[in-house]
Amino acid sequence: MHRIRDSKARFGGVFGGAAAAVVATALLSAPAAAEITLIGASQFSEDHAFTKTMREFERLVSACYTDEPIVWEMHLNSELGLEKDYVAFMNQGISVDYAVASPAHMSTFSKMAPLMDMPFLFRDQEHWTKVIEADALKPVADDILKRADIRLLGYAGGGTRNVFATMPVTNMEELKGLPIRMQGAPIWSRVFDALGAAPSVIAYDEVYNAIQTGVIKAAENEAAGVEQMKFYEVGPDLSLTQHAITVRPLMFSNKTYQRLPAKLQACIDEAGPKAGKHGRDIESSQDSAKLQAMVDKGWLRTHEFTERDKMLAAAMPVLQEYAEELGAGQVLMDIQAIE
Repeated sequence: MHRIRDSKARFGGVFGGAAAAVVATALLSAPAAAEITLIGASQFSEDHAFTKTMREFERLVSACYTDEPIVWEMHLNSELGLEKDYVAFMNQGISVDYAVASPAHMSTFSKMAPLMDMPFLFRDQEHWTKVIEADALKPVADDILKRADIRLLGYAGGGTRNVFATMPVTNMEELKGLPIRMQGAPIWSRVFDALGAAPSVIAYDEVYNAIQTGVIKAAENEAAGVEQMKFYEVGPDLSLTQHAITVRPLMFSNKTYQRLPAKLQACIDEAGPKAGKHGRDIESSQDSAKLQAMVDKGWLRTHEFTERDKMLAAAMPVLQEYAEELGAGQVLMDIQAIE
């Protein structure tokens, strides 16, 4: 049986008790509408790669499934909260049916989820592409489905993370002892500590001021983040460490999925990987374009990191130990084996 939804009724506190009772009575007595409503959420505007990924997913599913209309209800600009909220909603089968989010937000349910976001998981862009196309992340996706009740349909992402600093950092000696900001996931501090740097966990919105006041001398991010937060003003020297390439799953609530017609489920399964590739193509091309634009404007100076092989060698034991802790040692080995 198809779902009949009034989207406002999905959010607590929107209606008072009496009004909610009237709406519920009206819905129960009304004839079933021949349509299916699916709700998406994005932290960003229509212009962002994540939103474009979801729009392509909508287009592909609608073209495939023609038995009855699908109403796509997209909420943009964090209207329904942040990515961590979308994951919680999809786990419960309420409020949000599909979204793109960082794997880190699924770590509450799946210990294996952070593997997708580890630094140095991918040797380069070519390796990243081959890993995704070979579906080498499937064991992690299976664990997330089992424990979070969320289906990973495809993979967007493609932003390459580099180190930006107050001075050039081009080799291991210059990296040694460098006070650098890290995101909160423990593996990041463990890896950069193994590289000889001096990592500190600092809130994202405090990075600019922390560099400006000398608390740290460096941080790491994708080109889009450097541009958006104007980090180039305080850290104009960008070292091309290429220590991470992002993976951002296109996710769908399994509780919602199980309520849908089998033909629609098949269309969703078919559309997911294609929409993910669409998102990867957009973000990877935007990433290099944004970086080059900042260089052309004189905002950034880029520097090759000449000892990246030494970085990989120093990081590898830490990655292997961490993967074992996550129960994903074999997954990491399979990823590394892809040539």
